[in-house]
Amino acid sequence: MQYKDYYSILGLDKNASQEDIKKAYRKLAKKYHPDTNPGNKQAEEKFKDVNEAYEVLSDPEKRKKYDNFGNEYNFQNGYDFDPSQFGFGKNVKYEFRTGGGMDHSDFFNMFFGGGFDFDSLFDHAGMNKNKRHSAYKGEDIEAELEITPEEGFHGAEKKISIRGHMGVKNLSFKIPKGVKDGQRIRLQGQGEEGLNGGQNGDLFLNIRIKPSERFTLEGNDLTTTLNIMPWDAALGSETSVDTIDGRILVKIPAGIQTDSKVRVAGKGYVDGTGKRGDLYLKVRIVNPSHITNEMKGLYEKLRQASKVRTM
Repeated sequence: MQYKDYYSILGLDKNASQEDIKKAYRKLAKKYHPDTNPGNKQAEEKFKDVNEAYEVLSDPEKRKKYDNFGNEYNFQNGYDFDPSQFGFGKNVKYEFRTGGGMDHSDFFNMFFGGGFDFDSLFDHAGMNKNKRHSAYKGEDIEAELEITPEEGFHGAEKKISIRGHMGVKNLSFKIPKGVKDGQRIRLQGQGEEGLNGGQNGDLFLNIRIKPSERFTLEGNDLTTTLNIMPWDAALGSETSVDTIDGRILVKIPAGIQTDSKVRVAGKGYVDGTGKRGDLYLKVRIVNPSHITNEMKGLYEKLRQASKVRTM
């Protein structure tokens, strides 16, 4: 008989939630329904497969048994499966039946039709007199985690929710200082639960460092925006700047233009090896939000002087 990959049939992965399963079923059942495809035998078979997949995956107990079997043997959809070839089930009688007004596959009937002891699949022949089950490590889980440059620089406590076969798991952990963009963090034993006493799988977090309100990160270099007044840009000045780890004084050269950059050496991001980048201040010239009469008069004089100069 053929192995049925019910997740593949519904177009889902093994981490699919019950809501995901329901949505996929409704979409595919509508697509392959006999009323929509009169006389189409291929659509009729797909409709049966979709209903069968939903019947198993929507039932937590059936899904658990199905997942346990799939995790142990990792068959692909359509694999020609014969239990007797694997050293178990030789004394089991299979009773194939139909139910619910719709034919089920032999694969479904073998496991869920009432004539088969599912647990016997995991009692390998000759293992021992007590028929102890084999222990299997749980599956690893991968997820992506976004953090800011500040969180990566200082380290941060994070809380995340991970959805696995057994539901949603809430985790709290600390991001190490100096973590880099693209780095992979392993949380041992936080993946899927092991089978029959086996170890749990691991959780792997792929770190993505996104821009914050203040900083963007490229390599180990940080960039931030520095707003300065027109007269400071024209005459030069010394201004206070908040870096990622404290406030410093920075000298702005006279005549600087918008989008010019001022480099501050050794004040960028520091990675796990202790290597530190630079900080780049991207200049943006801004006008005062409020102008007094005195300031207005000075601006008028400046405009006149500028006209004289260009004549």
